[in-house]
Amino acid sequence: MEKQTQWNDQKLGIIYITASAFCFALMNLFIRLAGDVPTLQKCFFRNFFALMIAVFALIRTKTRFKIGEGNFKYLFIRSLSGALGMVLNFYAIDHMNISDASILNKLSPFFAIVFSIFVMKEVADRYEWAAVIAAFIGALFVVKPSFNAEVIPAVAGVLGGLGAGLAYAYVRKLGSRGENSMIIVAFFSGFTTLFLLPNLVLHYSPMSGIQWMFLVLTGMAAAGGQIFITNAYTKAPAKEISVFDYSIVIFTAVFGFMFLDQIPDIFSFIGYVIIIGTAIIKWHYARKISEV
Repeated sequence: MEKQTQWNDQKLGIIYITASAFCFALMNLFIRLAGDVPTLQKCFFRNFFALMIAVFALIRTKTRFKIGEGNFKYLFIRSLSGALGMVLNFYAIDHMNISDASILNKLSPFFAIVFSIFVMKEVADRYEWAAVIAAFIGALFVVKPSFNAEVIPAVAGVLGGLGAGLAYAYVRKLGSRGENSMIIVAFFSGFTTLFLLPNLVLHYSPMSGIQWMFLVLTGMAAAGGQIFITNAYTKAPAKEISVFDYSIVIFTAVFGFMFLDQIPDIFSFIGYVIIIGTAIIKWHYARKISEV
């Protein structure tokens, strides 16, 4: 009976994390469809809506906004690195194929392996280092390094993944110290909203009704993605379901083709195969180790 319950929870976890990937793929599409709204302004409204939802969740669950002792500095680093990573990711989405931007952002778990050495004092084994190297080889196919301005969005995408990887390492640090997950989400949303507010006040760009609509949809899709991914990890551990998060690349490729006339080139496809293949092997290895 217990095994059946675990299997049902795992299936639900897979469904939830795939739904999360779908929502975040929609978010990427809506970011692009919002048009020539400045990237920082898009980031502000995405986080403003997320902050409203996080505050509502805290009120609904009657959770006090109380940061654990000694956790503020970790929350600050998590939020700053996450904010910078998000801005760079949004810039990449605005200036390159959204499927390419998505796969570069999904380098974050591999960056997290490196950062966890310093943040969590975890020593990566040779298989994890091999996964990191393989993932960055895949990234080179997507980035297609060159000595012109066209490479800037791709570099921003890689650095966005780096920021997200550092943020992920500190989320793990905070989790190990018993910090409430909703406090982490609310702090990040509030920090990023305040971080971007001066730019909004000084450089606000008027928006059309259509642009407002797509930014609201961006916030709703981001909230849906956050809710689904939270539910996913309450149903099953990361080692069992995390690989399904890479389905975002499929969703964004389809959306890019259908709505933006974007078709990734052969080098990008090779990069996708290398990065996703590496993630699958890493996922299989993590499951095998946990069963020993």
